[in-house]
Amino acid sequence: MSWRSLGQPDKAVQGFQEGFFNLQKRPIEIYVFVDPLCPECWSLEPFLKKLTLEYGRYFKIRPILSGSLTTLQKSCPDNPERLKKQWDHMTSVTGMCCDGDVWLENPVSSPLSTALAVKAAEFQGKKAGMRFLRKVQEYVFLEKRNVSQEEVLIECAEKSRIDVEEFKKDLHSETAKRALRGDMKLMREMEVDETPTIVIFNESEEDAGLKITGLYDYHIYVKVLKDMLQQDPAPSLKPNLEEFMKQYRFVANKEIAVVYDWTEKEAKREMRKLVLKRKVREVPVKHGVFWEYSDN
Repeated sequence: MSWRSLGQPDKAVQGFQEGFFNLQKRPIEIYVFVDPLCPECWSLEPFLKKLTLEYGRYFKIRPILSGSLTTLQKSCPDNPERLKKQWDHMTSVTGMCCDGDVWLENPVSSPLSTALAVKAAEFQGKKAGMRFLRKVQEYVFLEKRNVSQEEVLIECAEKSRIDVEEFKKDLHSETAKRALRGDMKLMREMEVDETPTIVIFNESEEDAGLKITGLYDYHIYVKVLKDMLQQDPAPSLKPNLEEFMKQYRFVANKEIAVVYDWTEKEAKREMRKLVLKRKVREVPVKHGVFWEYSDN
């Protein structure tokens, strides 16, 4: 099996063959391997939003949970101080708030429970699963919540607008466990051993896979997508700021800056115009600011 892969900047280029994938409609399918507790995955969010808004007509995203069963079954972190430093460092590098104090004050006690909850939410559709995953990330990175506790997961389900009763039924089901094992199997077959990792396929090519491991500047993701499409499409027009907020509801100032090619100072200035119109409210977090859309 041949490989074509974009790893971390200092890693060798490899490759991957399409093989067993059944792609539909849009020519590109993007597998995004994530860990709900991975700050690098959280930091990928601004780029995924921008890529979707500019080129989403060419691809669909399939989130895949990544991580070993041994890691998921750990009841507590081995070195909470080290994890806190890693999270705080990632914040300083990417601008996406990761409050590392959670590992000292309210550590996630069962990553496996968190992963199973994401799979349970996905039974209500891909979009429902993605909304739930995002809410789990917000709760752990911003609010220092133990997102393995059932009451917290149910709260995430309520906030992500999914059917809570169905979610409760699926949360401890054998089906959710099988779905998680399926994600881990896919991770092994694609030789994914780090998060975040993106694997991109083009249904029209026999050898159409490209694996991207780690975080890159936005233009790298665009270049790879265009290479896979074998064309140079112009980006779609982005929605105005109010429409963007209505769609995404709760976003980081960093995400707005990335999507609209602004500095964070410019993003904050534009958002405060919407605050004056009572369209959004400012939500300070430990590192930076988030904005929440108001339906009033």
